Amino acid sequence: MSDTPDPEVVELASKIFDLARRGETAALAAYVDAGAPANLSNDKGDSLVMLAAYHGHAATVEALLARGADPDAVNDRGQTPLAGAVFKGEESVIRTLLAGGADPEAGTPSALDTARMFGRTELLEQNRKG
Repeated sequence: MSDTPDPEVVELASKIFDLARRGETAALAAYVDAGAPANLSNDKGDSLVMLAAYHGHAATVEALLARGADPDAVNDRGQTPLAGAVFKGEESVIRTLLAGGADPEAGTPSALDTARMFGRTELLEQNRKG
């Protein structure tokens, strides 16, 4: 058995990652519902949630979380989707991730550390539950 990935599988995965980046929620949800892993990650360890969060697509993040995606999946650099959303200032994504159980202290740097570094602590404080 070869370690070389099937080109058709690579092409499909690339398409699925692009759907997450573009926030094409219905199409992406259909792939996950048909069996694509909700926690699929690319060669940099970026999950579908990370890609959707970083590009500001709260509805896509919400759909992935509803299908079992991990809100705290770290990429190869130790970053979480919440830290990426804080870095980008994506308030609706931050709210969605926190509501979906994301841990502000997960990852390196954590979302809290990222907020402090960029002077954006209000993004987490105003969106925290409780």
